Amino acid sequence: MSALNKTLITVIGPTAIGKTSLSIELAKHFNTEIISCDSRQFYKEMNIGTAVPEPEELAAAPHHFIQNRSIFEDYNVGDFEKDALKKIDELFEKHDVLIMVGGSGLYVDAVLKGFDEFPKVDKSIREKLQNELNQNGLSSLQEKLRELDPITFNSIAIDNPQRITRALEICIGTGKPYSSFIGKAKDKRKFNSIKVGLNGDREKIYERINLRVDLMIKAGLIDEAKKLHQHKNLNALQTVGYRELFSFFDGDFTKEFAIEEIKKNTRRFAKRQLTWFRKDSEILWFDFKTERQEIINSILKKL
Repeated sequence: MSALNKTLITVIGPTAIGKTSLSIELAKHFNTEIISCDSRQFYKEMNIGTAVPEPEELAAAPHHFIQNRSIFEDYNVGDFEKDALKKIDELFEKHDVLIMVGGSGLYVDAVLKGFDEFPKVDKSIREKLQNELNQNGLSSLQEKLRELDPITFNSIAIDNPQRITRALEICIGTGKPYSSFIGKAKDKRKFNSIKVGLNGDREKIYERINLRVDLMIKAGLIDEAKKLHQHKNLNALQTVGYRELFSFFDGDFTKEFAIEEIKKNTRRFAKRQLTWFRKDSEILWFDFKTERQEIINSILKKL
């Protein structure tokens, strides 16, 4: 087959919806390999809190970009785009179909569409924002972003200081919303793309999230976070499930409150994931309880 007859099937959807199990079923059906684009699962020091696939799941189909980096490395979406495209080219030499899976919309778009180019802005803007963050806390920057760019405010992880700061420095430095620069890159990919989305009733999604957090706590998430606490300022650790427990270790939260905050913030994260993906009219949506063969049949019609 020529390169243009190669197809990348991407499985997306909110956290805890069942993307991993579907991606494995698809990989088995097509006898192929899986590209993970979950930006939380890149890091080998973070296991329980990022819901890394279980060993038997990893053994069921070859996976790439799972725990292949360290939290001490600087690794961003642009780096991932280059690495993922290189790996996809390699894998297409022996497979006609590949599976990509993940809930990180920005990382999915980087692979499928190309990473957006942002104008360079004065470094002093970031320094001022960092000072404001240190003095007034994250809520001050969140409010500023809500005013300057409500679209970005409603679609990115607003609990992540780096994401907020990055969006704000573009807004302030260019006088235009950060969101106005998203989706401008249209690098033509050498493969076809099919996007499959899993969804469900909001209450059911939230129920699954709450259960997952309880299982993570039972599996040892608190001990895992405790080992990482001394590195809490690293960008990789500015993520739900760890940040709340760091506040518990620092004496700002009780353990019970920290766990409830993890659940609440994960539910918010799922809502933002869906906001991001719903703007994509090319996604084939299925209820998460849909029979796998029905999903496979729909994909086969597209191939």
